[in-house]
This record gives sequence, structure tokens and C-alpha cells, in this order.
Amino acid sequence: MTISIPPTDKVSLQPKGLLRYLSFSLDHKVIGIQYLVCGFLFYLIGGLLASAIRIELTSPMSDFMARDVYNQVLTLHGTIMIFLWIVPVVNGAFGNYLIPFYVGARDMAFPRLNAVAFWLIPPAGLMLISSYFITGAAQSGWTAYPPLSITSPATGQIIWILSVLLLGGSSIFGGINFIATILKLRRPGLKLMQLPMYCWAMLGTSILVVLSTPVLAGTLILLSFDIVAHTGFFNPALGGNVIVYQHLFWFYSHPAVYIMVLPAFGLVSEILPIHCRKPLFGYTTMVYSIMAIVVLGLMVWAHHMFTSGTPPWMRLFFTIATAFIAVPTGIKFFNWVATLWGGRISLNSAVLFSCGFIINFVLGGITGVALAQVPFDVHVHDTYFVVAHFHYVVYGGSVFVIFSSIYHWFPKATGKMLNENLGRIHFFITFIGFNLCFAPQHWLGLNGMPRRVAEYDPQFTFVNQISSFGALLMALSTLPFLWNIFHSSIKGQIAGDNPWEGLTPEWLTSSPPPVENWIGEAPLVTEPYGYGQKDELLELEERTEEVSERAKE
Repeated sequence: MTISIPPTDKVSLQPKGLLRYLSFSLDHKVIGIQYLVCGFLFYLIGGLLASAIRIELTSPMSDFMARDVYNQVLTLHGTIMIFLWIVPVVNGAFGNYLIPFYVGARDMAFPRLNAVAFWLIPPAGLMLISSYFITGAAQSGWTAYPPLSITSPATGQIIWILSVLLLGGSSIFGGINFIATILKLRRPGLKLMQLPMYCWAMLGTSILVVLSTPVLAGTLILLSFDIVAHTGFFNPALGGNVIVYQHLFWFYSHPAVYIMVLPAFGLVSEILPIHCRKPLFGYTTMVYSIMAIVVLGLMVWAHHMFTSGTPPWMRLFFTIATAFIAVPTGIKFFNWVATLWGGRISLNSAVLFSCGFIINFVLGGITGVALAQVPFDVHVHDTYFVVAHFHYVVYGGSVFVIFSSIYHWFPKATGKMLNENLGRIHFFITFIGFNLCFAPQHWLGLNGMPRRVAEYDPQFTFVNQISSFGALLMALSTLPFLWNIFHSSIKGQIAGDNPWEGLTPEWLTSSPPPVENWIGEAPLVTEPYGYGQKDELLELEERTEEVSERAKE
């Protein structure tokens, strides 16, 4: 006799309380929080490594750590921050938590694959970090260019490759899941052009992940053959071609910038309308600009290689393609400004971090257009100008949005409000420290200071010390944030189900939400940005009353 177990009973077999966050959970909300907490722990480790780098660079001589140790720290910092912090959090954490709500689903399309995608990350990260203490970490930077990666100590480089392969597999599994969930699990009656903007951002990001990440995986497997089996794919001593490696690597690693930034675009597009009480400006143009970024993002990789013997025709093509990608990105910037314009703006922590993102990302975008021009790029290539540009785009364009999103959705996930005074302190210290750290690096690069080296010309000492002081402020800014999270989780003000009076589906259920997201049928939301419309408050009150009645039942 076969006994069928209802879905609710299956869920009841999952661990309860804090244990569920240490388990192989199938609940998309639990998995989202697992991604966020795990990513933040790696962020703290990556931040400690960044602090060690900036301490070393306060003086022109290599006096804080040995040169080989500096190379290992630099490699670990870049790898951790990209593959273990930003990519898992902006995709896995918020994507898992929000996408099923936005499409009106009970969970992701493939819950078990979803859990596998997360549980690949902790062992990959621990393996990467442990290599430093056991065999010595990789020393070839996060790009792993041959022949440096082939001639470096082999064990640390192989561990690095295995770790990145696991993390790439996690990204691919997540990307497939997001595409299937958005396209196939939408609530009946919900059209694609009625989805919240974050769904479009994650759809575009997932397409990039699925198309480009396997290329990186195959490239790193070939690189491992060169290291272990002494093949000649990229080893010039055996007839290999290092330029081919660069093409394959950047075919993934430039789209990786959009894999980090596109979800941030979507998150900001969800946060600003709520706190401005205005509809998102130019919904249709934002959708098409996201898809344009996806297409053009796969066509600009070689602008990283203008000094690698690139022929003139290729330089011209990739210069034009890179300039074109600034157009859809600029459209999104103007749409956010138009959303802010004339709105009833609440200058809370979420809005402050979102506005900080807009400022920083525009500055990073301007320097990106400059770097797309061959004569300028040749002058500043492999200097600290590129370091400054990269951090303005990635940290200013992703990490600021991560913090904004935490302040915005923390009440939904926990039922508690974060302290706004501590949030504002966190923002101002972070914003000042970030710009104090990275703005001076533009000057360093323009004057010829090379990146990825521990020793430099003494004329750059004072500016490097300013940059290191900014890094210290960024490190200190984490303290009020951590205290805010800890204290508010225990003694924070009760948030209620919809503290921001939002119209998107996650605010139309209890805080925290039930296991299956809603009690009863999922709401059909066809106007997720209907703020300021005549019937907005009446509709919101009716939905809130409906949620309360279902909760009582």
C-alpha cells in the first residue's frame, strides 16, 4: 500500500528554527538567507585581506608581508569578493528570496537543484581559503593568466581552479532554475510585461550565466591540464597561445561584471518606487535596455586586451561595441533619476545606499567609457586607474545595492525593523571611506603606478596613505551594521506585514512569510508600481485586510 504525503507534510519534516539554515532546506526563502549569510561571512574575510593589502601599500617597500604572500593575498581577495560574495548574494540570495514571490509561485522550479547550488559554495570557499594555510594559495591573481599561472606553485593553483569550477557549477544551476521559474511558474494571468523589474534583471543575468560560465569552466580545465599533465594549450614553451586564454577568460569575465551589476539594477528598481511613492519611470525602456545589455555584454570582452597585440580592426570593433553598451546603461540611470524626481522621498538607509549606488556607478561608467578608447587604455592599462574604475563599478555598483536591499527587505524576512540612525551612520562612513579609498587611485594610475605590485615609487606614498585611510573607514563602517543586525534581530521594533506600504507581492503576505509564501491563493499583481494612482491606498487596504483574515483563519 502506497501512502502519498501532501506537500505541507513534506515541509513539516524539515528542521525548525535556526537549524533549518544549517540543513539541506528546500524552502527558497531559507536558501536565500543561507546565500546572504554565507556570502557576508566571506565578505568579512575578503575585507580582512583587502585591509592587509592596504596596510602593505601605506609604504613603498614590501615590509608588511613577503612578496609571494602579497600575491597570494591579492589573488584570494579578488576571487573571494567576486565569486563568493557579490555573485552569490545579488543572484542567489535576493533572487531566491524574491523571484517566487514576484511570479506568484510557492517555490523555485527545481527546489533540490536550488539547494545543491547553494551547498556547493561553502566547501568551495573553505577549500580556497585553506589552500593558503596548507600548501600556499595561488599567486597569479583572479585572472590566472598563463604563463604565470603555469609556472606558479602548482598545488595552490589547482585548488584555485577546483574552487572556481565548483562556484561556476553553482552559478549555472542557479541560472537554469531562475530561467525556468520566471518563464514557466508565473501565476495564471500574469504577463511577462507585468513582472517586477528584478525578474527581468535576473532573467537577463541568468542568460549570461548559462551562456558564458561554461566557457570559463572549459578554459580552466584546459589550464589545469597544462599544469598537471604538461599539455600545451596555453603554455608558450610547448607551442601554446596565451592570447587564446585571454579571449576565453574575458568572454566570461566581462559578462561577469553584468552578472554582478544587472541584479543590482533590478533591486534598485524595486526599492526606489516604494520609497519615492512613484511608479517606476519608463518600465518598457528599462526592460529593453536590460536585454540590450545582455546582447552587447557578450560582444565587448576584448577591450581588456587592447595591449595584448590586438589587431587594429579588432580594437576598432570592440571600442565601438563598448561605447554602445553605455547607451542602455545610461537609459537606466535617467530612469532612476526620473523616478526620484518629484517623488515623496523617504531618506532612509535603503534610499541613501541606492542613491550612493547611482552616484558611484555613474562615476565608474564614465571611466569605463574612457577606458574603451584605445589611446587612453594603452596609457593606463594595468595601472591603478583600472583598479579605481573596477571598484567603482563593482563595489559602488553592487555592494551599495546589497546593503540597500538588506535595509529594505530585512523587515520582511525577520518581522523586525532595523535602526535607521545606525543605518545612516553605516551609509555615511561607507560612502566617505569608499570615495576616499578609490578616488585617489585614478590619480595614481594616470601618473603611472602599476597595479598588483607590493612595491612602488616613493612619490606615490602620500596618496596611497590617503587611500589606505579610506579603506580603514570602510572596514569600520561594518561595525554599526553588524550591531544593527544583531540588536534589531533581538530587540528591534516590530515591522508589521507591510511597513513600506509596498505593492509588490512579497509585501502582501505576513512578515516573516509562511513556508508556502501565502495562506490561500497567490495574489495577482499586474501593477507592481502603481504608486500615486487614485485607487492605490484603497487597493492596498483591501489586500492588507485580506492577508490579516487569512492569517487569522
